[in-house]
Formats: sequence, C-alpha cells, structure tokens
Amino acid sequence: MEMLEALLDSVRSACAAFPDKRRGEVRYSMADIGLSAFSLFFMQSESFLAYQRELEAGRKTSNCHSLFGMTAIPTDNHIRSMLDPVHPSHLQPAFDQALGVLCQHGGLTPFQRLGGRVLIALDGTEYFCSQKLGCPQCLTRRRANGTTERYHAMLAGTVVAPGYAMALPLMPEFIAPQDGAEKQDCERNAAKRWLATHGDRVKVLRPVYLGDDLFACQPIADAITAAGGDFLLTAKPASHKALYDFMQGAAFDEHAVTQRTNGKRLTYRYRWFEGAPLRDGQDAMLVNWVGVTVTDAKGHVTYNNAFVTSLPVTRDTVAEIVACARARWKIENESFNVLKSNGYHLEHNFGHGKQNLAMMFAAMNLLAFAFHTICDALEQLWMHARTAKRVRTRFFDHIRTITAYLVFPDWKTLMQTLIASKPPPHVEAQLTR
Repeated sequence: MEMLEALLDSVRSACAAFPDKRRGEVRYSMADIGLSAFSLFFMQSESFLAYQRELEAGRKTSNCHSLFGMTAIPTDNHIRSMLDPVHPSHLQPAFDQALGVLCQHGGLTPFQRLGGRVLIALDGTEYFCSQKLGCPQCLTRRRANGTTERYHAMLAGTVVAPGYAMALPLMPEFIAPQDGAEKQDCERNAAKRWLATHGDRVKVLRPVYLGDDLFACQPIADAITAAGGDFLLTAKPASHKALYDFMQGAAFDEHAVTQRTNGKRLTYRYRWFEGAPLRDGQDAMLVNWVGVTVTDAKGHVTYNNAFVTSLPVTRDTVAEIVACARARWKIENESFNVLKSNGYHLEHNFGHGKQNLAMMFAAMNLLAFAFHTICDALEQLWMHARTAKRVRTRFFDHIRTITAYLVFPDWKTLMQTLIASKPPPHVEAQLTR
C-alpha cells in the first residue's frame, strides 16, 4: 500500500502548510486538523472521528494515528473553525500528487485515447442549497414562490475515457462571488478561470477538453487553445445559428458503420464538415463540425448529436472522435452521480461555515474520490479487498465497521483483514484484552 501512503503523505504536507491564524497556545497542528476532516471523506464515515476517540480512550491509540499519521484528534467544532478561513486551493499539491502517482505507475494508460491524449471533461454541479444558511461564497436565486435560495456550485475537471469505468477528479474551480464583478458568477467564467489556473499543469497530458453545449462558444474555445489543448464540445442547432446557417445546403463527408453493441445491431452514420465559423463575425474561430446518428436494426434512431472540435476529422478518426465526445457524460455518471449517491454524500452539509468551509469540504470529498480511483486502478491489495467485498458500498461498510472496534497498524493489515474476513493475530489479540 505504498502508493496510498504516499498520497496520504501529500495530504499531510498540504494540511501542514495551511495558514494558521491562531494566537497563544496551539494544542492541535494544522496537519491534524486537516487530516481529521479528510479522514471522514476517505473512510466514508461521518462518525469515524467519534469511533476513534472511543478507541483512543481505551487503548491510547486509534486508526487516526496508525492509518492517517495524526498525533491527536481535534474536536469537530475546532476542525470547522480552523478550516473555515482556509481556501481549498491549498489542497492543490495533493491533487497534483494524485495525478503524478497515476502517471508514474501506468494508471493513466487506460485513460489515453486519440493517440495517447487525455480527455478532461468540464462541467458544473451544485453541492449545497438552503433557504436558511448562507455565507459570502454562496450564490443566490429567487424562486417563483418568492423564496430566496443560497447555494454552492463548482466547475469540475475530470479525466474520463470511453469504455473505461473510472474517472479521476482534478482540483475544481468554485463558482462563487468574484471581487469587482457586477454579475453573479457562472460556469463559463469558472471554466475560463480553471483553464487559466490549471492549463499549464495538465498541458503535458496533451488534453482534449469535453463539454456540453454551454461551453461551445468562442471565449471557451479560445481559452482552451490558449491553454494548449484541443476541444470536443456539444453543439446544438438552437444555440449555434451562425454555425448551422453556414453549413445549410453544403456537402458533408460521410461514413457509416454497422456493428453489434451489447448484442444489438446498430448502424452509426457519421457526417463532418471542416472550417465552419463558430459564431457570427469576421473574427469567428473556424471549427470542424461532426454529427452522428445511431439507428437500430429496425431503423429507429437511438442517438443523435453533433459536436464542434479543433481536431482534424477523417474517415479513419471520426468514430473515435465521436466516442470521445460522448464520454463527456462520464463526468455525470462516473463522477457526480457517484459523489452524490454512492457514499460520498457530496450534497450533504458537513459544515457550512462563514468563509470557505463548504468549499474546503467539497474539495476534500473530491480528493478522497481521486485517491479511491487510484487505489482501484493500482493498489493490488486494495483491488483484492474490493473484489472480496464485491461492491463499493459493501467494501466501505466493512471498513466503517471494523475500524470502529479494531486498531490496525497499517493499511496493508486492514486490506488483508478484508480479504480474509479474519483479523491477523496481533489485531485479533485486541479483542481479548
């Protein structure tokens, strides 16, 4: 479990560097405070710290010490008050380490497409909403019934790939009030900030950015190319009148393929057009348009969509380009859906705070998911333990249960216990004390 230990070390180092505005006696280090919060998301257990305090009281040690390297366990209120002033961007080194570990150990290879390139899907999502709680980082909206909602949202960048079930979250950009801005922040502005902040960091991956129709506009396309990437963005006729008017009546390149997919006979009809203007005006960016229609054996249309791209499109590449463009949905299915419905409880209010707390907890949740993805792909013992418990939820159910009663000296012993369904002798001995 060396990779997991290295990842946790990166969190420890990042938390140790958190700004600390306390005065006088310091009982808990910022590393302990940050790791305590992160451990809840990594273990998928809101009660993890409470259980570890009980173990510590009886055994003078806990899994907080042995698994996460903490020296003490702060109280929940102290954790919230100390993390509230800290901006989540301080977690960036830990996100960098996650991507670095994946690259160094071959975990990026299954994600690579289009000749070794990496797909990064950009999309926004909400993770908090209330009519009562609020903070300076909240967005607001007025409902038809006259009530005002306060909510948090973020722009996520996630590494995805067609035909691969895993997804790797990168550091998000939070959609929040910006200094000097007259209008409320939005996904497009957050996407431009994300690209400006992280474009150079991921440039080595030769990224191709995926996005929905909202992002298929010239400002975003310009930001992507300025960041050294290419784009594959959904483009609907209703929101791209100039583009579709230009192509009206034009001759398209075409290619059709019939194949069996999941036991069904499907025909994929591709059409593409080069050098279409993305918008009105002489300064319009020229893009390549790609359309696909999928029909079943009876001729019924099962899928129809179109995209704009900066990639060259040929008869040999069009099928893979479309498959990559359609992988944008993986940020919804393999990322947001998992974070909201499969144990991470992204939309739960773990602590709203008055400054940055809600954003910090959301970033930690994504970081925990990124670490789990890396373990699922690279850590052999972790993978064997996941297989032994069959499904993700059962795997974490077992972790929550056994770590509430037993202290494990390291992650290796914990995984071996899950695999064998029996604790090793030196852990089992705790039960006889």
